[in-house]
Amino acid sequence: MKDILIVDGYNMIGDWEELKQLKDNHQLIDARDRLIELLAEFQAYSQYTIIVVFDAYQVPGIATKEKQHAIDIIYTRVKETADECIEALTMDKIHKYGRLTRITVATSDMAEQSVIFGNGALRMPASELHTAVREAKRQITHTVKKEYARETKFSNRVQVDDETKSKLENMRRGLK
Repeated sequence: MKDILIVDGYNMIGDWEELKQLKDNHQLIDARDRLIELLAEFQAYSQYTIIVVFDAYQVPGIATKEKQHAIDIIYTRVKETADECIEALTMDKIHKYGRLTRITVATSDMAEQSVIFGNGALRMPASELHTAVREAKRQITHTVKKEYARETKFSNRVQVDDETKSKLENMRRGLK
């Protein structure tokens, strides 16, 4: 079964403290980039296919799609909200994959949660996704530390100084 997570990007930025601080300090681009980095780590850990939607409702231009860190990023077209894009995307994925996929939408917008749930998708509040991302990061750190400790503990190389190395090499070659 394929798991797709569709994330309302600005909803997460408005909810997660680290990202909210960046946004409040007029660093919205940095907040978006940081969200994408965090979600990329989460995607690698969770095996979700992640799509992030950013609302460009008040920004002139055409809709754009890009891929960053193996995450699909969608900027909506002018006069299209992220909610409208997410609803259409949810319906498209449900029709395309049917029962072979599970679609979850991460947003704290209650009206949006009702609509996507009615469309057959699962819903995840911003705080729940934040908890899942933090837990994944903790698990990744724990696994890396455990592997590093195992490598260090069971290293098959004995550390010796250069003089001893030279003597051992001479013995191996049958020299005095």
